[in-house]
Amino acid sequence: MQADPTIAIDAEAAGWLIRQRDPAFADWDGFTDWLAADPAHAAAYDALASLDADLDALPVAEQPQIVWDAEPIRHRPSRRAWLGGALAAAIVGVIGVSSFGLFDDTQRIETLAGEHRSITLADGSKIEINGASTLLLDDDRPRFARLERGEAMFHVTHKDADPFVVEAGEAEIVDLGTAFNIVRGERRISIAVSEGIVAYNPKRENVRLAAGKGLEARDGAAPQVHDVEAATVGGWRTGLLVYNGAPLGEVAADLKRTAGIDVEIAPNAEALVFRGALVIDRDRARTMADLAALSGTRAERQGDGWVLMR
Repeated sequence: MQADPTIAIDAEAAGWLIRQRDPAFADWDGFTDWLAADPAHAAAYDALASLDADLDALPVAEQPQIVWDAEPIRHRPSRRAWLGGALAAAIVGVIGVSSFGLFDDTQRIETLAGEHRSITLADGSKIEINGASTLLLDDDRPRFARLERGEAMFHVTHKDADPFVVEAGEAEIVDLGTAFNIVRGERRISIAVSEGIVAYNPKRENVRLAAGKGLEARDGAAPQVHDVEAATVGGWRTGLLVYNGAPLGEVAADLKRTAGIDVEIAPNAEALVFRGALVIDRDRARTMADLAALSGTRAERQGDGWVLMR
């Protein structure tokens, strides 16, 4: 599936608007260059900025019962949304982060749903771990990690003679100088590359993925390669989730991992797909209301979670 350029531009516009909310933002030259590169950039930014101002004027909805860690993952931009080309929504907030657990096995790293953790290895490589994830490290193999479940973004310090290896289920992903995101779900794996190249199962299929490419595979099945927007790979780290025709069940799984939101998809909505960009809002009720409206569903509260139905 080809990446939707309209979604990519909307996501970039949201990124600039988010960064400009940070008092420390100083990259005005870069922002000006981005605006000048394509007339569509200015149009997308202006539309998003206008909607952002409109949404900021709305009354604040009642906050759900969620305990937040005092330390933000990035910063606290305002809530916003946009429509552009393909239907897109961006709901900006902050995702709570708390420290992960290091259990009896000091190399087993686990995060709860909604928790994020970043670790730097001895070689300078960095791993950012999403919620509801389990990552294994090995003292005897400092250039190795195993993602048992969940999601992680890898920024690898490349060494020609000592490639970094990630295992996920039956798959082996070998760094060829890169930054990449991996999701390990129920008997499936998803990979997206933002920089450099990775090799998927070099001893079997030996599929090479360059920046802007992604791969989906179920255990025991042939992998499927597709295009991705490199700029949005690992967007969950700042609360930006971008989709180009993803089943609502996939969106629900991402919301659970990234923000701890429990979402059930009713049978009559299982066939629906979502296109656009969704940025997690601190007000979960508002997030779900907008997701429902933009996906053509209805959101109902059910206990501590939500149900999306037609």
